[in-house]
Amino acid sequence: MDGGRQLGAFSGTQAVKDIQTSRQFHEKLGFEAIGGNWAQNWLILRNSGHTIGLFQGIFEGDIITFNQGWDDEAQPLDSFTETREIQRQLKSKRLEFIREADESTSGPASFMTQDPDGNTILVDQHV
Repeated sequence: MDGGRQLGAFSGTQAVKDIQTSRQFHEKLGFEAIGGNWAQNWLILRNSGHTIGLFQGIFEGDIITFNQGWDDEAQPLDSFTETREIQRQLKSKRLEFIREADESTSGPASFMTQDPDGNTILVDQHV
């Protein structure tokens, strides 16, 4: 973002058909589950500095994800650019959104946009 503002920790979000099969595949690649909720059909996996999310029946396609408030190890940061502030800055640049964060709230929120090639980008704050 402008003047050094950061989008947050980067991860890939994968829409999967069978979360158990996908987890087993990624474990063979060296990923380990570090979070998620089986009952809600999503898992977060890590391998070194790489994070991926597996989501069954939640998203239609794969997504590029940025998480505000987390470092690359999914640990909370002392300071960060809040999702709603990033959204306001992007609106001022006339970026179009698929889904917007409610700017009248605080805390966890997200917005989604697409790049010119139709790839979905999720900016997702958990803190």
